[in-house]
Amino acid sequence: MDFDSRYVMTIDGADAMGEGTIDVINPATGQPFAAAPRATAADVDAAVAAARRALPAWRGLAMAERKAKLVEMGNAIAANAAELAALFTREQGRPLAMALGEIKQSAYWLKATAKLDLPVDVTEDGDTRRVEVHHEPLGVVAAIVPWNFPVLLAIWKIAPALLAGNTMVVKPSPFTPLCTLKLGELFRDILPAGVLNVVSGGDELGPLITAHPGIDKISFTGSTATGKKVMESAARDLKRITLELGGNDAAIVLPDCDVDEIATQIFFGAFYNSAQVCIATKRLYIHEDIYDALRNRLHEMAQRSVVGDGAAEGTTFGPIQNEPQYRRVLALMEEARANGLTLLQGSDVPQRGYFVPLTLVDNPPEDSGVVQEEAFGPILPLLRFSDLDEVIDRANASEYGLAGAVWSKDIDAAIAVARRVETGTVWINQNMQSTPFTPFAGFKQSGFGVENGLPGLLEFTQPKAIYIPKAGAQVPSMVAPAGNR
Repeated sequence: MDFDSRYVMTIDGADAMGEGTIDVINPATGQPFAAAPRATAADVDAAVAAARRALPAWRGLAMAERKAKLVEMGNAIAANAAELAALFTREQGRPLAMALGEIKQSAYWLKATAKLDLPVDVTEDGDTRRVEVHHEPLGVVAAIVPWNFPVLLAIWKIAPALLAGNTMVVKPSPFTPLCTLKLGELFRDILPAGVLNVVSGGDELGPLITAHPGIDKISFTGSTATGKKVMESAARDLKRITLELGGNDAAIVLPDCDVDEIATQIFFGAFYNSAQVCIATKRLYIHEDIYDALRNRLHEMAQRSVVGDGAAEGTTFGPIQNEPQYRRVLALMEEARANGLTLLQGSDVPQRGYFVPLTLVDNPPEDSGVVQEEAFGPILPLLRFSDLDEVIDRANASEYGLAGAVWSKDIDAAIAVARRVETGTVWINQNMQSTPFTPFAGFKQSGFGVENGLPGLLEFTQPKAIYIPKAGAQVPSMVAPAGNR
């Protein structure tokens, strides 16, 4: 595939240029390096119409045929992994080796999702009848993808939606549209025209999609504030929705931990992708017996880390992806300084681009901004505790409930804590793990619906109950009412 500087949308299996362009900024320099098409309302209409036309034939394919297409798509990503990773680093900022990791994981996710099956649930099989529940595709799915994991989180939506028999319109973030546009081109030789359409544009594009009457389902990953707007828009015509939203994820480190054994995992669990991860550790509660030792070790690691251009050899952490987020992170850091909090910072960062030093905040008050807000940047509050019940209450005192972690040598004790933590995912002695076969969902304001695993696949379907009489049997004429009218 040609990875030149020509970027086009894919609508009905062909190039689409939109009207005008949006600049794509390299966050390591703060300067534009490419331009992506700016879709119009007419382009959205065309993409939805193409998806609608392609729907009957696509959902009519045997499940095995759709599975084979997903495997082909995974192989196509793998065959172009190096080129996609280089482009990824330029638009997203992550160091090249880690960018390549996301590309390869996306290829794996497609092929792994192809191993899932839609069940036929039998709820009754008696003398007179059999009742089967089938799971039918919803129709046209809109996938709205964020900038922090622009390829993998697109695949999280594309793979199950297509497997279930839906067709799609995919909108990448205006900050990171390029790899997704290239995926649209890459998949044209695999998927029938109209099955997967990719449109790019500015902030005006999202509302055009969420309000479009031809969309049956929206799968959105992003902030809680924007997710609420998506939900409000979808409610007008009762679109189905899946929302994977923010998190202020807490990790609890119990006193029996060996600092030497856990420090590296905790460090990267907090700062991977410069902490621009919804499930990264964002509040680290450390028992007072090992607080000083772990704090000092994490600070040493921050000082040894290399923050810089992801394309440069030896870089371990890249920039904040975009200027608005960069400004928000700086404002949170300045607020902490103004309030007299102790900031323990890592190595120097480049003066050009959207770089922020890896920063630990030494035992701030629970009501401080760096504790209460999701920074989505490399600022990690370290919080001292002595009482287990109290720290669980502190960890749960959040409007979010996406993920959490518990660290202890005593696995049974860690499980007991994990069961009390109010999050959709809890890791023990690990972090930021997910699989295509395990449901991922958030408590409270961290989400609505499920991604991944069979429950995530079923989110892209509508249950249909079929009552089948047995030959020669007399079916009862009276039925239980569905509800009072």
